[in-house]
Amino acid sequence: MEHLLLRWFGGNVILMGVVATVLTGLATGLGALPVLFTRRVSERLLDALMGFAAGVMLAATAFSLIVPAIELGGVFPAVVGILIGAVFLAVLDHTLPHTHFIKGAEGPKSALRRVWLLIIAITLHNFPEGLAVGIGFGSGRLSEALALMVAIGLQNMPEGLAVALPLVRERWPSGRALLYALGSGMAEPIAGLVGVLLVTVMHALLPWGLAFAAGAMLYVVSDEIIPETHSRGYEMEGTWGVIVGFVVMMILDNAL
Repeated sequence: MEHLLLRWFGGNVILMGVVATVLTGLATGLGALPVLFTRRVSERLLDALMGFAAGVMLAATAFSLIVPAIELGGVFPAVVGILIGAVFLAVLDHTLPHTHFIKGAEGPKSALRRVWLLIIAITLHNFPEGLAVGIGFGSGRLSEALALMVAIGLQNMPEGLAVALPLVRERWPSGRALLYALGSGMAEPIAGLVGVLLVTVMHALLPWGLAFAAGAMLYVVSDEIIPETHSRGYEMEGTWGVIVGFVVMMILDNAL
């Protein structure tokens, strides 16, 4: 697979990173496609799917970000990078107004419409994911980067459904809800370009960048995704979703 990627893109890792994050962003819209056919998806199923997404992200963070960061720079840059990435997301989480359909509004009060607050929330989720994929390709470790791309694409699909479904339940047109879900994933190519440029220009930052992306993703999973899967009475479904997602990603990571 690495040889095919190098041949298709002429060894241009920047182009690889941008294309990869465009694909992961489009996966958000792909996951929202069911709203064109139904307004009813059970909360039990949605929590299980979101748990699966969290498990995939956890495995990708461990195997495709933290392990390479330690291999390239040692434990110290990995630890510090993880903490900086988590703090960075925590600061954004508390300073940018945003809302979740289950948890409700967070951050400072804002006069922005609810849909824009939702988009801000999804952007907070997607920025570290795009950054991680971009840094992965910028590292030149294409196997890990490809596994990371697959992981982010998989987790974006239930997230896209989670964005679009409440909108159609509130009588939004299905096409418009799908468009908003698709648009919410477009932060990833921007973050991916930043990540791949950063580590290709300053290669010494690579282990720090990998760990930073890992810390940001860990924050998102722990602070946002898992709590939402445990907020409607389907904790067991969400928990098994996490376990299955982790195992599936572990298998994919080794297969790729």
